[in-house]
Amino acid sequence: MKPNEWVKCVEFPCQDVNHETYLVPGIEVDPDQISLVVISEAVPTQASDYYYAGMDASYPQTTLHAFQAAGAKLTSFQEIRDLGIYFTSAVKCSKTGYGIRAGTIKECSNLLEKEIEAFTKVKAYLLMGDVAIKSINAIAKRAGIGRVIPAGSTYKIRGGEYTFREARALPSYLHVGPSYGIEKSKQRMIAEDIGKALSLIM
Repeated sequence: MKPNEWVKCVEFPCQDVNHETYLVPGIEVDPDQISLVVISEAVPTQASDYYYAGMDASYPQTTLHAFQAAGAKLTSFQEIRDLGIYFTSAVKCSKTGYGIRAGTIKECSNLLEKEIEAFTKVKAYLLMGDVAIKSINAIAKRAGIGRVIPAGSTYKIRGGEYTFREARALPSYLHVGPSYGIEKSKQRMIAEDIGKALSLIM
């Protein structure tokens, strides 16, 4: 199964993203083997930087470094995937500015919902950044279960225990793109959150 075969945006209603960069993972996935879903903010401006674009691409390289910082004895992004970890973005087009409007996040959360509903054996969702957190909250609200992750600064809420679809939901910071690598304290917290997620699936 390839996620881009069952997840499609038809109308492209959002005005603050670049529709030409629209991207849903086109890799073969066995939904029954996915135990951890890592959700970041948006796809990169260049498709060649995306998670599944090859070992030298920006997203997989940065992700590998983050997992290694968490203590994982891994040498490639493929080894991370082999653990049953699936990577995607909350917003399927790249940003045109610094932030992403609330309406865009809510609209694109419909695509994210379709994408992850196939993964019925997930033990944890790692939410990398505010956009991923807001997307999961939007999905939960549509389901009538209310907010999964409470409002507040990430450093204050990341220690709590939250549940989404009978799996743990772990709020963290964005680990890919230009925002990553600025603050050592955030890198440390990202590593801790990845370590916690790995402990839940191993």
